[in-house]
Amino acid sequence: MLTILFDGIAYGMLLFVLACGLSITLGLMNFVNLAHGAFAMAGGYITVIMMNHFGISFYWCLPVAFLAVAAIGAALERTLYRRLYKASHLDQVLFSIGLVFMSIAAIDYFVGGQQQLINLPPELRGRFELFGVGIGRYRLFIILICAILAAVLQLALTRTRLGSQLRAAVDDGRVARGLGINVSVIFTLTFALGSGLAGLGGALGTEILGLDPNFPLKFLIYFMIVVTVGGTSSITGPFVAALLLGIADVAGKYYVPQLGAFIIYAVMVLVLILRPHGLFSREGGR
Repeated sequence: MLTILFDGIAYGMLLFVLACGLSITLGLMNFVNLAHGAFAMAGGYITVIMMNHFGISFYWCLPVAFLAVAAIGAALERTLYRRLYKASHLDQVLFSIGLVFMSIAAIDYFVGGQQQLINLPPELRGRFELFGVGIGRYRLFIILICAILAAVLQLALTRTRLGSQLRAAVDDGRVARGLGINVSVIFTLTFALGSGLAGLGGALGTEILGLDPNFPLKFLIYFMIVVTVGGTSSITGPFVAALLLGIADVAGKYYVPQLGAFIIYAVMVLVLILRPHGLFSREGGR
């Protein structure tokens, strides 16, 4: 039981890192970016190429994946995304889902459609026993990394000048500009942060989730569920939702495997019946 709980927490933490960038762009920037999974896939493929073709350490691949995908996100925000900030959500959905299919086709053409594998460092492989609980080394690594990220993000968005400027820019961009806030730069940095977190999540998730060109479509629904259940007004909501859904998914597949992935959808429906706007929500928008 405790081993299942541990694995569920690790899976939930991974879902949080993958989905929190979408929470930032959707909840704080009010942009429906369904191409979020493509950024995660980019981080995964950057890690695979660096490790398998250049022999670079997995530990170096993680920050490189974050920075590289953040740079890609910033470039796309400056050239494409910002043109649709004031467009309808339907236009944003059509644009971003188009990017998903373009990224899938590009990866399939240049890399191929086969499943990608990486060899983790020896110290991250296998399990060990602690008080009778089987703990996977890599899952423990994911929990530690993701817990640190969650704490840093929460502090950055609530206690720093950048977080205050972002909230002001989102709530009323015109007033924020009148106060001297460079809304354009704030949005670029925020979008880059969300994209980089997706890339980091993709790099961390390659070993557990698998990686192939269809990754953005396979896991897009999971990202959306985390953001929907958690609410889009803060980092806390997606964090709690990701843990809840991760534990429910792992436990459900272990105890009632015949139901498959039904458990995670049942939890989503139950939460939304009780909390239609998610676990944490606030009114406001850009």
